[in-house]
Amino acid sequence: MSLKSKTAVVTGSTSGIGLAIARALAAEGANIVINGFGKPDDIERERAGIEHEFAVRARYSAADMTNPPSIAAMISDAEKEFGSVDILVNNAGIQFVSPVEDFPVEKWDQIIAINMSAAFHAIRAAVPGMKARGWGRIISTASAHSKVASPFKSAYVTAKHGIDGLTKTVALEVARHGITVNCISPGYVWTPLVESQIPDTMKARGLTREQVINDVLLEAQPTKEFVTPDEVAAFVVFLCSGAAKQITGANLSIDGGWTAE
Repeated sequence: MSLKSKTAVVTGSTSGIGLAIARALAAEGANIVINGFGKPDDIERERAGIEHEFAVRARYSAADMTNPPSIAAMISDAEKEFGSVDILVNNAGIQFVSPVEDFPVEKWDQIIAINMSAAFHAIRAAVPGMKARGWGRIISTASAHSKVASPFKSAYVTAKHGIDGLTKTVALEVARHGITVNCISPGYVWTPLVESQIPDTMKARGLTREQVINDVLLEAQPTKEFVTPDEVAAFVVFLCSGAAKQITGANLSIDGGWTAE
């Protein structure tokens, strides 16, 4: 499979799952727009590395995923520079763990904005061009928490359930335009996002670090293994292939059996 001449925008892609997705799409020949937070030198190293390793063009967008005009500008700028946005991967996400009665309102608003509303704004901006070209792939990183809940994650679980609904709705709207719309629902992936929530979970549940890893995180996954970023990235590449053209409106699990229980 080749994605040569295609352009992919991957939000939240300066590290973790998003970076793995960006690199996997670049390996198939797609030009890449990465986006996210981090130290400028680290971001530039990853951007330049994608160009050098895969012989594609890669750009960095500092678009703020809480700012709708900034998100729309990211899509518009990519279309102007590369001629199209053919693949949109909504991957940006943050987490906060707290009992609902103590959950900071500003954290709720931030998580809903970044984890759910940002996907809507990016999709809204990208769909007209995809319709005009008669081809597009929209893939959002949901979570096992788009299907089941865990305590102390009210905003995250709500946002990921919203991604599931948004995916299904848009898939129905664009089904006759050569555009597929899906979400991937990983279980726990060992990324900075997961690692960073361990201290809060330790505090909320009164557990040690090892107990959080083994009795909270991996307890949910029958395989007792973390999903890897590369496994999620390979799934995204498959969904961009011709073999996946009839897969749309789907919420696809890659969770070590978590949601089978």
